[in-house]
Amino acid sequence: MKGYWIARVDVTDEDTYGKYAILATKAIEEHGGRFLARGGRFIAKEGQARDRNVVVEFESLENAEKCYNSETYKEALELAQSSSVREFIILEGV
Repeated sequence: MKGYWIARVDVTDEDTYGKYAILATKAIEEHGGRFLARGGRFIAKEGQARDRNVVVEFESLENAEKCYNSETYKEALELAQSSSVREFIILEGV
Protein backbone atom coordinates (compact mmCIF):
# COMPACT_ATOMS: atom_id res chain seq x y z
CA MET A 1 0.00 0.00 0.00
CA LYS A 2 1.09 3.55 -0.69
CA GLY A 3 2.23 5.97 2.01
CA TYR A 4 1.29 9.64 2.11
CA TRP A 5 2.46 12.76 3.86
CA ILE A 6 -0.32 15.22 4.54
CA ALA A 7 0.70 18.63 5.85
CA ARG A 8 -1.49 21.63 6.63
CA VAL A 9 0.61 24.73 7.15
CA ASP A 10 0.49 28.41 8.06
CA VAL A 11 3.83 29.97 7.11
CA THR A 12 5.13 32.57 9.58
CA ASP A 13 8.50 33.31 7.93
CA GLU A 14 8.51 33.05 4.11
CA ASP A 15 12.31 33.17 3.67
CA THR A 16 13.07 30.42 6.17
CA TYR A 17 10.17 28.31 4.95
CA GLY A 18 11.49 28.62 1.40
CA LYS A 19 14.76 27.06 2.59
CA TYR A 20 12.74 24.29 4.26
CA ALA A 21 10.90 23.62 0.99
CA ILE A 22 14.17 23.18 -0.91
CA LEU A 23 15.55 20.67 1.61
CA ALA A 24 12.22 18.87 2.00
CA THR A 25 11.94 18.46 -1.77
CA LYS A 26 15.44 16.98 -1.84
CA ALA A 27 14.53 14.47 0.90
CA ILE A 28 11.30 13.54 -0.84
CA GLU A 29 13.09 12.97 -4.16
CA GLU A 30 15.77 10.87 -2.42
CA HIS A 31 13.01 8.56 -1.14
CA GLY A 32 11.00 8.25 -4.34
CA GLY A 33 8.18 10.53 -3.24
CA ARG A 34 6.11 12.70 -5.54
CA PHE A 35 3.95 15.72 -4.86
CA LEU A 36 0.24 15.27 -5.49
CA ALA A 37 -0.73 18.67 -4.08
CA ARG A 38 1.55 21.52 -3.10
CA GLY A 39 0.00 24.76 -1.92
CA GLY A 40 -2.69 25.00 -4.58
CA ARG A 41 -6.23 26.29 -4.34
CA PHE A 42 -8.49 24.61 -1.82
CA ILE A 43 -11.99 24.82 -0.41
CA ALA A 44 -12.19 24.49 3.37
CA LYS A 45 -15.46 22.86 4.41
CA GLU A 46 -14.88 21.90 8.06
CA GLY A 47 -12.37 22.61 10.80
CA GLN A 48 -9.57 25.14 10.85
CA ALA A 49 -8.17 26.00 7.43
CA ARG A 50 -4.43 26.50 6.90
CA ASP A 51 -2.91 28.65 4.17
CA ARG A 52 -0.92 25.83 2.59
CA ASN A 53 -1.77 22.15 2.08
CA VAL A 54 0.64 19.50 0.81
CA VAL A 55 0.16 15.84 -0.13
CA VAL A 56 3.13 13.64 -1.05
CA GLU A 57 2.86 10.02 -2.25
CA PHE A 58 5.46 7.33 -1.53
CA GLU A 59 5.59 3.69 -2.61
CA SER A 60 4.85 2.56 0.97
CA LEU A 61 4.18 3.78 4.47
CA GLU A 62 7.68 2.60 5.38
CA ASN A 63 9.28 4.75 2.66
CA ALA A 64 7.26 7.75 3.81
CA GLU A 65 8.47 7.27 7.37
CA LYS A 66 12.09 6.67 6.27
CA CYS A 67 11.97 9.98 4.44
CA TYR A 68 10.64 11.79 7.51
CA ASN A 69 13.40 10.24 9.66
CA SER A 70 16.18 10.89 7.12
CA GLU A 71 19.08 13.22 7.89
CA THR A 72 18.08 15.50 5.02
CA TYR A 73 14.53 15.89 6.29
CA LYS A 74 15.66 16.33 9.91
CA GLU A 75 17.64 19.36 8.75
CA ALA A 76 14.61 20.64 6.85
CA LEU A 77 12.30 20.02 9.80
CA GLU A 78 14.26 22.41 12.01
CA LEU A 79 13.55 25.15 9.47
CA ALA A 80 9.86 24.23 9.23
CA GLN A 81 9.39 24.28 12.97
CA SER A 82 10.86 27.77 13.25
CA SER A 83 8.93 29.23 10.31
CA SER A 84 5.46 27.71 10.39
CA VAL A 85 2.56 26.34 12.38
CA ARG A 86 1.44 23.00 10.99
CA GLU A 87 -0.20 19.64 11.33
CA PHE A 88 1.60 16.72 9.71
CA ILE A 89 0.60 13.07 9.40
CA ILE A 90 1.92 10.01 7.60
CA LEU A 91 -0.96 7.92 6.29
CA GLU A 92 -1.23 4.50 4.68
CA GLY A 93 -3.48 4.53 1.64
CA VAL A 94 -4.39 2.59 -1.47
